[in-house]
Amino acid sequence: MTSTVPAAVTRTAEGSALQAVLLDMDGTLVDTEGFWWDVEAEVFARLGHTLDESWRHVVVGGPMSRSAGFLIEATGADITLAELSVLLNQGFEERIGHGLPLMPGAARLLAELSAHRIPTALVSASHRRIIDRVLTSLGPRHFALTVAGDEVSRTKPHPDPYLFAAAGLGVDPARCAVVEDTATGVASAEAAGCQVVAVPSVAPIAPAPRRTVVPSLEQVDLTFLRALMPLG
Repeated sequence: MTSTVPAAVTRTAEGSALQAVLLDMDGTLVDTEGFWWDVEAEVFARLGHTLDESWRHVVVGGPMSRSAGFLIEATGADITLAELSVLLNQGFEERIGHGLPLMPGAARLLAELSAHRIPTALVSASHRRIIDRVLTSLGPRHFALTVAGDEVSRTKPHPDPYLFAAAGLGVDPARCAVVEDTATGVASAEAAGCQVVAVPSVAPIAPAPRRTVVPSLEQVDLTFLRALMPLG
């Protein structure tokens, strides 16, 4: 699957300043942040190393290159970044093949956005091969555009993924609502100038200007997202 954009998605939400909704994947729509950590622990165990639980908050939510690089340096494991990335992707794909739990409220929110024809993009630091597997559970019909971490020159926490998504949808980043679960993803969205809803999955995230923190996607609906948009 490629990140092509149908011409029809340049429409905006009538009667609302909200132009698009941009959604993170792991830990936001699908309950997989724990999957990644488990796979990392299993791979390093085979390499003869035990991961420290305190490292979990360091590797969550970021690009694989950063997470894998940190773990190689922290453990001193004799493996290259490229080799480790292959093992992690393979392990994750195997794990989600046994079932992929959605986060509470995710299916309802995606259905509501689709029903109201709100341009929606999936913006993830995961690689394309992983996104395409997860989309079979989320439903590719819900997304006008998908952006993978290995398709942008700089992924989260840089603003590039969200700027790319907004440009692809033909919308103003400031009129986009982003839903994220980690500090890394929040930093990316805020750097792009978006309005952010944080639904923390692993580590706490504090409220801030242009950032609203909620405990679950069950608190998020279209009315809620439209209310985040600035006046004018």
